[in-house]
Amino acid sequence: MGRFYITTPIYYVNDYPHIGHAYCTICADFFARYHRLMGDDTYFLTGTDEHGQKVEKSAAAEGITPLALADRVVERYHDLWRKLSITHDDFIRTTEARHERGVLAILKRLQDAGDIYKASYRGPYCVSCEAFFPENQVVDGKCPDFGHPMTELEEESYFFRLSKYQKPLLDFYDSRPDFVLPQSRMNEVRSFVESGLKDLSVSRTSIKWGIPFPQDEKHVLYVWLDALSNYITALGFGSGDAGKYDAFWPADVHLIGKDILRFHAVYWPAFLMSAGLPLPKHVYGHGWWMKDSSKMSKSLGNVVDPRPYIDEFGPDAVRYFLLRDKPIGTDGSFSDEAFLDRLNADLANDLGNLASRLTNLIEKQASGKVGEGDGSLKKRSLAMLQEYEEAAKALSPRDALIAVWALLSDLNKFLVEREPWKKSGSEEAAETLSEAARSLRLCALCVEPAMPAASKAIAESLGFAATDFRNFRWEEAQQAPARKLTGLFPRVDKAEYFAKIKSEPPSHQDTKGAERKMEEEKKPEAAAVPAPAPVAPEPERLSIDEFRRAELRAGKILEAERVPKSNKLVRLIVDFGDERRQIVAGIGKKYPPEFLAGKTCPFVVNLQPARLMGVESNGMIMAGNLDGEPVLLQFLEEVPPGSKIT
Repeated sequence: MGRFYITTPIYYVNDYPHIGHAYCTICADFFARYHRLMGDDTYFLTGTDEHGQKVEKSAAAEGITPLALADRVVERYHDLWRKLSITHDDFIRTTEARHERGVLAILKRLQDAGDIYKASYRGPYCVSCEAFFPENQVVDGKCPDFGHPMTELEEESYFFRLSKYQKPLLDFYDSRPDFVLPQSRMNEVRSFVESGLKDLSVSRTSIKWGIPFPQDEKHVLYVWLDALSNYITALGFGSGDAGKYDAFWPADVHLIGKDILRFHAVYWPAFLMSAGLPLPKHVYGHGWWMKDSSKMSKSLGNVVDPRPYIDEFGPDAVRYFLLRDKPIGTDGSFSDEAFLDRLNADLANDLGNLASRLTNLIEKQASGKVGEGDGSLKKRSLAMLQEYEEAAKALSPRDALIAVWALLSDLNKFLVEREPWKKSGSEEAAETLSEAARSLRLCALCVEPAMPAASKAIAESLGFAATDFRNFRWEEAQQAPARKLTGLFPRVDKAEYFAKIKSEPPSHQDTKGAERKMEEEKKPEAAAVPAPAPVAPEPERLSIDEFRRAELRAGKILEAERVPKSNKLVRLIVDFGDERRQIVAGIGKKYPPEFLAGKTCPFVVNLQPARLMGVESNGMIMAGNLDGEPVLLQFLEEVPPGSKIT
């Protein structure tokens, strides 16, 4: 048994949580749940950053105290984490006394190292980022990170000798090349440090909402020295009880948004070096969820509130979509369309229908008994478990879930091939159902970090007690008879859903934009006599023999990537059962590669090969055309790759 300590960033309290905050916390929860299932002593920290100029200004605008604003927003976070079944072990607030004691203990260590001095500073300052930026990084009077307006600020400040740690940081990166993940972000951090480090302001006199600087209370501590310290103050550092600190520090993973990577991968290690404390093992800068091609932000009015989705579809569906729909290190585009497609295809069809059909067959044909099976799925299932564990340890929840869904696909194919429903009462049917049940039980265990409620429901419907990876045994006996599981993930009628949200204020989207749209729709249209519609020519008809010349087969997309220098072409590697083919499809504007991987769609497989942008294509994916936009055709039921479409 090992130990595992994971943290999210502490979220700023000048606004309510949106889907981006939920994503980071769900990812951290996935890893924490996984390590608990592995038997590791696990600690999962999240919390809120409550000091600084933005909070002070937001509270003043409402005529309330900063703490009152923080209390209100913090409750929103607590409520959302309850709704999403987040299993954090601690929630740290930077306004807590334990945090202040720890911050002052760290500051004392920095002072003792000779790394804190007082001076005046003048330069471009971004209020939104709470940071000074060098003149050469400011573009058109805006900050380089987000394009926020800059202001020229001059004030007396205490400084941290960051410049002193340029070489120690570079040496550390050399010794720990996987300190920053993914690797591309390590390159960004190294480049930033190599370009030269300037000493860092760690106090302000222009604000009062913060931790007072010792012996100089006209200063308050700069938000990043204050905020970053939470990762050890929450463990009791500086509070006289270092039990948790000794047990869990250094952190295994600081999981953060890529926009705050510099603070965690440069400033925080430098603070710790100065303080003589161990450095964290990894900083993972995850990608953003985008809306309208830009990062969600209150100022842009494009935030997505996850609560309506949770209320309508349940926390498991939201958790699964966010974990599965994009790699953790890349950006993704959030849309209702993609969410519903994933829910219907993966959850309603692949998992929900399989669980319902299998438990129904076991209940009816085998009186709920799951026997030993014939071992035909054991090797494949345990291979999935190994692939799953490798992905989870590599901090890739998406790849872990893809491994599970590949087994679910094989499991559906296994049942279709053996047809136990046609052999009721036979030993062969009983072995088939038992083998399938044991494989599905393992899948349920593996989806627990992503979908805890669904995992529990499936295991219980199969009659097995909850377990973990250490205690999982393929041959374990049932604790109770299996019973049919229904309604796990009901299929959503997309047309009905979009009609409903069009007629209701979409509180989960940009409310101002929605209000404008609704006002426009209320305006009466000018009366006009409609012109007669042109009569379309009768389409040329094909004979049945001509139609049969096109060979249509089901294909499962194993890999998908964009074709270089094209904004719409996607290169697909497609499994047709007895062969794999490369097919190029012009659907990339509508469907990103990460959405396509794992989909089973109809293809035309007997076309002449063609070259598109220099890439050979051996077939064509079938898609509809809706107002000039491609619409992928998919199957309502699980269809094995290679199945002929007639």
